[in-house]
Amino acid sequence: MSASSFKYVVLGGGNSSGYAAREFVQRGIGKGELAIITEEPYVAYERPALSKAYLFPEGAARLPGFHATVGGGGEKQTPEWYAEKGIDYKTNTSITAVDVSAKTLTAASGDSISYEKLIVATGARPIYLTDFGTKGADLKNIFYLRNVVDADKIVAAIADAKTKSNKATIVGGGYIGMETAACLSKNGLEVTLVFPEKHLMERLFTPEMAAFYEKVYTDKGIKLLPGSLAASFEGKDGHVTTTVLKNGDKIESDIVLVGVGARPNVEMFKGQLDLLEDRPGGIKVDGNLRTSNPDVYAVGDIAAFPLKKYGITTRQEHVANCRASATHAVASIMDTSTGDYDYLPYFYSRIFDLSWQLYGINENTTATLFGDTSSGKFGTYFVRDGKVMGAFLEGGSPEEQELMKKVAIEQPAAPEDLAAQGIAFASKL
Repeated sequence: MSASSFKYVVLGGGNSSGYAAREFVQRGIGKGELAIITEEPYVAYERPALSKAYLFPEGAARLPGFHATVGGGGEKQTPEWYAEKGIDYKTNTSITAVDVSAKTLTAASGDSISYEKLIVATGARPIYLTDFGTKGADLKNIFYLRNVVDADKIVAAIADAKTKSNKATIVGGGYIGMETAACLSKNGLEVTLVFPEKHLMERLFTPEMAAFYEKVYTDKGIKLLPGSLAASFEGKDGHVTTTVLKNGDKIESDIVLVGVGARPNVEMFKGQLDLLEDRPGGIKVDGNLRTSNPDVYAVGDIAAFPLKKYGITTRQEHVANCRASATHAVASIMDTSTGDYDYLPYFYSRIFDLSWQLYGINENTTATLFGDTSSGKFGTYFVRDGKVMGAFLEGGSPEEQELMKKVAIEQPAAPEDLAAQGIAFASKL
């Protein structure tokens, strides 16, 4: 057992840690002042690649090609980069206890690590069906996707499935479900997508928006089963063979991939920091991403922060927030005059040859569809109290997507002919 001490510690090795490291370096920290701690065997990488290019049958993404901060327009921060900057990046290190009053972290090895300022970037973990006692959910070849190790197992399972039934079942109709279904279909597998909602991506898409993507999927040969629940699983020799739906229907496949949401990793801080038990959950922070302990900051998926533009508290499980919140937390630590975090909600996805982006919010709004879905280029404005609060666009150019962003930032009044104006409305701002 050993003891070490650092001026700054980042707990967690996801996207946020790479961007925090970059900001610390740009602000001139000294060598040996920063440590980053992760359970993973890799330094920070751009996690969105895992449900997209990592699973491609050809030209697949692999490390070191997508280490942070390439996804945000920065350089590729390999292990050598951290070493050159004097940053102690502790991979394969599990922290089992935190004492924020003593400013100490304890590793599974018994080693202790102390800090002056701590950034908590522990991220979120998948919701496991075993958490609900789902029968058969512990069978092999039922996968969840959160890290490179998970992705490597899925890649191997895809190759194995091609020698067997060549079938895969996806449970969940959100981001992970839609993106992985597209990738497995590209690999030539027969894919069935099971989800309990009435349509795909129910949290973000209107029925009209979803209908476009559902047609794309069915045209690609993916079978969609909306309104369906995976009630249990059956197997042979310890491996999954069948997904049993609540209505009794059975779906045979060699692979089951589950994407039904995530939970913030905050348990170690219970009783030490202010946590939100109800929605949105996570660690409560102020506008500088500082927790109830002035020497502890929280960023990324776990941070419940004030969404300045909308006057609400939110958690944003998205890479854009991971990058931006990490950068802002470091700025707040290094410069006490730093203003409040002013984040614009942003979501995007790329499936097959399609690409969409959404800026702002869509909750409690009225959706106005514009464009022609049959052309593959269309959008939606989300209106509340006469103002456009969010903007979505499929198939837009970079310049047009910037216009959608501008709409969400400015929140202009919505004219009566908003649908007819379409993108032209944004270009007039």
